[in-house]
Amino acid sequence: MAGRFVNPQIPDTERNRDEDPGAANFRQFRVSVRSDESLESTHIMSLVAGNAVVTGAGSGVGRATVAKLVALGWRVALVGRRAESLSETVALAGAKPGQSLVVPCDIGDASAVETLGRTVLAAFSHVDVLVNAAGTNAPKRALEVLSLADYRAMMDTNLNGAYHMVQAFLPSMRARGSGTIVNVVSDAGKQASPKAGPAYVMSKFGLAGLTQAINAEERGRGIRACALFPGDIDTPLLDKRPVVPDADARARMMKPEDIADCVVFCATLPSRVIIEEMLVRPR
Repeated sequence: MAGRFVNPQIPDTERNRDEDPGAANFRQFRVSVRSDESLESTHIMSLVAGNAVVTGAGSGVGRATVAKLVALGWRVALVGRRAESLSETVALAGAKPGQSLVVPCDIGDASAVETLGRTVLAAFSHVDVLVNAAGTNAPKRALEVLSLADYRAMMDTNLNGAYHMVQAFLPSMRARGSGTIVNVVSDAGKQASPKAGPAYVMSKFGLAGLTQAINAEERGRGIRACALFPGDIDTPLLDKRPVVPDADARARMMKPEDIADCVVFCATLPSRVIIEEMLVRPR
């Protein structure tokens, strides 16, 4: 697996690595979280532009998160299965030369993720934020029809892949004494339902548990983790539902950009703050 870096001569982030990321070299920005034109909640936060890794970056919440971070001046490593989709995200985000690193990878493959970690750290030197946004499901998801192959694919992408990514970057975060991990879970990680299916539910409960374990073990080392539990989002994953939602149903759902705003909010608060869980649903 090889990463593709556009102009590796970009200077490293100007932040002093020994400084508190919530205190040094910050600027102000505005984030809006809204599910329609009539409702807006605005937050003003301190942001240090840094280095981020985003999985599932070829579509949906991952793609929207990359766009938000790029717009705020972050360097972003984009992770996903298909290089073409990742490159499309880079173009849509308007990334400047040297601001993006495309790293195609099957995150369910532990050895491939180890290589990915080395590639990203060689290019960026360090990672401030890891966003695990990759996720999948299957049309035949009920216990009665769920295949072993589909079960394993969901566990590899939704849970094992996130674990591999955490293990790839947690050691360097420990060494720096700082880091933020945002896991995009699902409200299926709070309550099982036939809509989600057992394998998806199991993987999402597991991802919520991984988030809790990171905070339990690593907060004393300056590392924090947040679990986002979004409800229905209008993303390509809906096309894998047994009954694909129509346009009217999708119009009532949240958009990927809404959840990306939540990711940025959690990731850029001062380091003294940990949002351990955030439940987000359409109004």
